Amino acid sequence: MSYENILVATENNITTITINRPNKLNALNKATIAELHQAFKTAEADTATRVIVLTGSGEKAFVAGADISEFANFSVEEGAQLAQQGQELLFDFVENLKTPVIGAVNGFALGGGLELAMSCHFRVASENAKMGLPEVSLGVIPGYGGTQRLPQLVGKGKAMEMIMTAGMLNAEEAKQYGLVNYVVPQAELLDLCNSIAQKIIKNSPVAISKAIKAVNANFKDGVNGYETEIKAFGYCFGTEDFKEGTTAFLEKRKAEFSGK
Repeated sequence: MSYENILVATENNITTITINRPNKLNALNKATIAELHQAFKTAEADTATRVIVLTGSGEKAFVAGADISEFANFSVEEGAQLAQQGQELLFDFVENLKTPVIGAVNGFALGGGLELAMSCHFRVASENAKMGLPEVSLGVIPGYGGTQRLPQLVGKGKAMEMIMTAGMLNAEEAKQYGLVNYVVPQAELLDLCNSIAQKIIKNSPVAISKAIKAVNANFKDGVNGYETEIKAFGYCFGTEDFKEGTTAFLEKRKAEFSGK
């Protein structure tokens, strides 16, 4: 499938999705969000894809934010609908994918860009990365899950400060607060993401998908994360991957997981 605003490539069981609007610093507009939704949906359905890496084109930005020109004149109802549709189509969708998603944050990740990065299961940043939620400087608040995911990652106090001041963290500060897992030179960003992806690929896709669901359950209202874990743990016992993994361990060989 061809896209106007993103690039998609699959190699060695890794699908790399690149937001490709460098002249707009990869800002998110409706069309880009729709294309990203389709690309993630397609990758999720592709059995050859075991890990997804999300990044932005160029050296300046992962995603510099949302395309403000699209919603500057929206009404109250239109604004609420914008946030709801965006969360359903992309941000919540990515967070709840069964396939692991690594955010490769190069350059600016601001507003909707940081919210998109936080939707990924974890993040790696280049040394020139800058991350923040500057929405209050525009008279609005983060609407794509930023007020929920940022406190989960950096703690309530730091999240409150970042949101209220519209301030940014540099890459090392982001690592210090747990917003990203690693910081590397920009030229090494995708190499490290691919290296981590290869480690993930060696493990059971079924178990990984259940682990994602169990971890996410801890942050959902009305959901008992421990109960989700117990059910997911039990489910694994009925899979081919469990039989292969335990047999391989007992036979002192490497497991060859089928994802079933």
